[in-house]
Amino acid sequence: MTRRDWSKGDSVLHSLRPEWGAGEVLVAESTVHEGRPCQKLTIRFSRAGTKTISTGFVELRPASDGPRLLEPADVIAPPTPAAGQPPQTAPPEIDPLVLRDQQRAVEDALTTLPDRATDPFSSLKSRLAATLELYRYSATGASLLDWAAVQTGLKDPLSRFNRHELEQWFGRFQMELDGHLRKLLREARRQEPAMVDELLAQASPPAKSAARRADQFR
Repeated sequence: MTRRDWSKGDSVLHSLRPEWGAGEVLVAESTVHEGRPCQKLTIRFSRAGTKTISTGFVELRPASDGPRLLEPADVIAPPTPAAGQPPQTAPPEIDPLVLRDQQRAVEDALTTLPDRATDPFSSLKSRLAATLELYRYSATGASLLDWAAVQTGLKDPLSRFNRHELEQWFGRFQMELDGHLRKLLREARRQEPAMVDELLAQASPPAKSAARRADQFR
């Protein structure tokens, strides 16, 4: 874990709980864990409220390192009527180029795998571990909303999408994830087969099932 000091006002992400959203550091105190300096932080996360954590146990990263988030401009909205004019009853005409860019932004936000799983400058082990960890999300219940929040940065993804749309996008994300896992496993089994066995022994049941499916394509 890389040593880094955080200050009040910093915006951070919890590496293992990105669904908590961006967090603002409210209090930063120096402390020691097992003889090593670390920090005790009080952080207010956008989707999880206020948490107190120790950097001796938890890795944080700058919120700016997170995925490309949806911006208000990515959301198609009808224009505001002029003063004294009635609201439009027919859908406004939208520039096809604007619509294309908005659709592309949504697609990128919801189907792109996080950098920690794909960064070629990270070790093969860290990329594989991060990829296997992504299988903790599913297309059901709160897990689907957690996944969508991580991908888009929206506190409430249902304010932008309905559940059916999210389920469809999750299916596309899952295909991207499965394809990426197949490539990583082929490379890792050639180079570090013992490392693969180590990570799979610690993986969740959905991740183990995905790895077995991936091995069928070897």
